[in-house]
Amino acid sequence: MRKRRFDEEQIIRILKEAEAGVPTKELCRKRNISDATFYNWRQKYGGLEVSDAKKLRALDDENRRLKRIVADQALEIAAIKDVLTKKW
Repeated sequence: MRKRRFDEEQIIRILKEAEAGVPTKELCRKRNISDATFYNWRQKYGGLEVSDAKKLRALDDENRRLKRIVADQALEIAAIKDVLTKKW
């Protein structure tokens, strides 16, 4: 997985600067990010505090792990069904 340049704390600080009145174009140029990245961050992290963002990240990681477990179980079930339906 790709390493992130900005952590949640930095993202929220950037969003708070924008809320304080710094123009978006200037903020994006200063932080060397694209407008699309800024708006994606605002959509995902807008209105959150640092602790909330860390909880969100932990929940996302747990959700990803659980989805992988379910996918593995579905593959195992499909393989077992294939084996059981074959006539020997």
